[in-house]
Amino acid sequence: MKSLKWKIFATLVAGLGLAGCDDTPSTGLAEAGDTMVERRQDSVQVARGKAVYEKYCLECHGAEGRGQPGDWRVRDADGHFPPPPLDDSAHAWHHPTAALLEVIREGSPQGQGKMEAWKGRLSEDEMQDVVAYIKSLWSDEVYTLWSKMERQSLEP
Repeated sequence: MKSLKWKIFATLVAGLGLAGCDDTPSTGLAEAGDTMVERRQDSVQVARGKAVYEKYCLECHGAEGRGQPGDWRVRDADGHFPPPPLDDSAHAWHHPTAALLEVIREGSPQGQGKMEAWKGRLSEDEMQDVVAYIKSLWSDEVYTLWSKMERQSLEP
């Protein structure tokens, strides 16, 4: 099962294009048709996640998750993908929380990127906090789409 998850993740990393993004300040609610999704994010957890992100993740994933210059979808000379942006301009929002946490714990799927495993160096709470911060970077529109996908991933 774990191997299948990694294959799905690797396929998503390699194949997903850019998502739309807007600069409208977040209101905490997003519209998707007639459905409003309320962001239930703990501001204290997001602040803790931002601190962890800035200490451990910023160097590779850029300020506010915007990534580094260059195309994150093009493999480098070693055949690895560079660190993607984690805001809503790339693919992070295409993954349920469990998959985001797995990549933080285990590192990049073999042969895909160079992200090392953070298991044993970050606590589970710190990893959860970082994911909360990353989600806070997404526009309301993207958060709504992610929320639908997250609910589907939790269904039996």
